Amino acid sequence: MSSKSTIQLPRPTAILWDLDGTLIDQTAAIIRCYREVILDMGYAQPNDDVIRRSLGGVMAETMGLFVESEHMDVSCKAFRKRFPEIMFDGLILLAGGIELIERVYKARIPQVIFTNKHGDTARKVSRYAGFAKYIPICIGSADTEWRKPQLALTQHVLDQIEVSAEGSIIIGDSPTDIAVAQNAGLTCYCVATGAHSLDELMEAGADAAFESLIELGQAIKLLEL
Repeated sequence: MSSKSTIQLPRPTAILWDLDGTLIDQTAAIIRCYREVILDMGYAQPNDDVIRRSLGGVMAETMGLFVESEHMDVSCKAFRKRFPEIMFDGLILLAGGIELIERVYKARIPQVIFTNKHGDTARKVSRYAGFAKYIPICIGSADTEWRKPQLALTQHVLDQIEVSAEGSIIIGDSPTDIAVAQNAGLTCYCVATGAHSLDELMEAGADAAFESLIELGQAIKLLEL
């Protein structure tokens, strides 16, 4: 079903939130950082749209589209060094996010941020954006040996908030988030606020897709006690 349908979503037992493209748009700084690093390594100017559509996976996957394997380690280290210096430049908090998070918090439904962004960076963003006030646990890459959409990581995340997959949902913006749900037996609601359209998200297997978190929030009628 898409956001064009008049639907009411059931109350979830827990929510696993994606970060980039779902709660925030940090694309400008991310693309700028990839571009700077790739050019500094002596490679050709990368295509911004190729970078944008690759986001949702881990850094090495995007970097590997432009940088040869022997330069991967140096490139990724350069990215991690540079990104904190520009990470808040152009940062956008996507509409409806903090409001929905607060509603879920007041409904006493466990929440966790679950991202392939580097864990330390993700937690800085969460604090900066005000999400950490309501969602104390934020798990990113380098926090474990796994990455999305691996089942072991999803199970680890569920364990951190002491819930099971049954009744839990993931809210994201990419096929990676859909794969997380499919691997772990979660329900996946997507928003077309990242690099993928409603049609693409539904074709990838989302249980429902919406134009924004505002629309998704309107569809979830059973959150508050």
